Amino acid sequence: QVQLVESGGGLVQPGGSLRLSCVASINIFSADSLGWYRQAPRKERELVARIRIFGGINYLDSVKGRFYISRDGAKNTVDLQMNSLKPDDTAVYYCNMQQGGATYWGQGTQVTVSS
Repeated sequence: QVQLVESGGGLVQPGGSLRLSCVASINIFSADSLGWYRQAPRKERELVARIRIFGGINYLDSVKGRFYISRDGAKNTVDLQMNSLKPDDTAVYYCNMQQGGATYWGQGTQVTVSS
């Protein structure tokens, strides 16, 4: 069973930055893709950023130029650097792995952007 554990959420003021990290229990290069999703209250879960096994990256339009996804094979981590945060970025952020037709989720980490 694949386990994904997120860290790095918290409270930040508008314009601030946070870095989320997700540690996987398996070699991340065995995954078809790694990604970050988020879910705000009363909204559906949405894809924020995804990196595919060969390096292709997708971002949600509203975070382009502010958020950056990266991976580290030595640490088996996938990180999300979030800059210029806005109140609309407030949500629970989930790490996601797709592998051989299976989908795995982390437990989520809360990000709150507020003054």
